[in-house]
Amino acid sequence: MIPLKDYNPTRTTPVITIVLIAACVGIFVLVQPRGDDIDEAEFSYRTAAIPCEVVNARPLSEDEVDETLDGETEACSDGSESRPVFPDKSVYLAVLYSMFLHGSWLHLLGNMLFLWVFGNNIEDRGRPTYVAFYLLAGLVATIAHVAVQPNSTVPVVGASGAIAGVMGAYLVLFPNVRIRSLIFLFFFVTFADLRAKWLLGAWFVLQFFTNPAEGVAWVAHVGGFVFGVLAGLVWRAISPPGSYDTSVARPAF
Repeated sequence: MIPLKDYNPTRTTPVITIVLIAACVGIFVLVQPRGDDIDEAEFSYRTAAIPCEVVNARPLSEDEVDETLDGETEACSDGSESRPVFPDKSVYLAVLYSMFLHGSWLHLLGNMLFLWVFGNNIEDRGRPTYVAFYLLAGLVATIAHVAVQPNSTVPVVGASGAIAGVMGAYLVLFPNVRIRSLIFLFFFVTFADLRAKWLLGAWFVLQFFTNPAEGVAWVAHVGGFVFGVLAGLVWRAISPPGSYDTSVARPAF
């Protein structure tokens, strides 16, 4: 199921959402190297968050990177005697950088579509709060991934965790809003208007059936989504009655 648009008008222009999308696209197009596997790998190890680095507060060593490139995804070693590959890397700032990096055009465009559909209405609640919430959701998502795979030496890239937080908040604040969705049923493709609670609920459940071999940091998705749900509950609790329209809006076509 792919969301295409929601029937949930905003009160203001979603400037922050547009800036986030522009930043992700701009970094992917203008900053991230593409087409050369060696350059791409070097950029990822130099820039992106890596669980082993976060846990041990140090950049990966040459031995750890070599073993990872040879196929060992958990090459973290406390007693490595080789020197760091990128000794000046800030392993904690890398967590922030990773939220704006993507592995492919499909990865990027999929994330940006989800952010556009669900982010504009969350931004409508207040821009400063939205910025803080988005970044914190991405941080929580990364922490969840690191907690489950602390010895991983594979770079983590993508805005998926932060966007999952946006989706979790949307589920709480606008559960009955209709989402125009593209649905794949075996060999059939169709369009349908689904309530947000069914679409987002199904997306959340499907994360637990992700194939580990696909390299998707699904725990980060779950962590970000749960954080978004909790934040949405707080948002709703402290807001005046009627602040969030959860009515079912059915389009005329």
